[in-house]
Amino acid sequence: MKKAIYPGSFDPFTLGHKDIVERALKVFDHLYIAIGANRSKKPLFSTEERKSQILEIFGKNDHVSVVVFDTLLADLALKLGTKVIIRGLRAVSDFDIEFQMALANRKLDPELESIFFMTSIEYSFLSSSLIKEIASMKGGGLSGFVPQNVERDLLSKFQ
Repeated sequence: MKKAIYPGSFDPFTLGHKDIVERALKVFDHLYIAIGANRSKKPLFSTEERKSQILEIFGKNDHVSVVVFDTLLADLALKLGTKVIIRGLRAVSDFDIEFQMALANRKLDPELESIFFMTSIEYSFLSSSLIKEIASMKGGGLSGFVPQNVERDLLSKFQ
């Protein structure tokens, strides 16, 4: 079975993230969506809220698992028995950061590979930061940016 990990903070989970998951599932038999518990960030949603949101979207798909981690990604890959990390790229600036992380992960585990999916054009401008900013503005529309359940949860955070 070909397995891969799609790590991120997913705060919030966007339609761009969903697009990457759906496209990765055309290549891999099983995808772990791995929510990082980054201690240096102050997330809008708790890891459990994010996990619940993603499970609401993909919970009926036997080819997707959602996990939370607070370890090195290389250690999580070893634990899950996969050697592939999926990352999405929107722009050249993303590549610089992702390239550094891919090299660091390969240094930690020489068999660990990173595969990059270019974001679909309709989501190339999306970022979780932008979505939180739009949601924080009274009446900020989120249709076309996030799945409906995430829109509901975002709007409730800012009411």
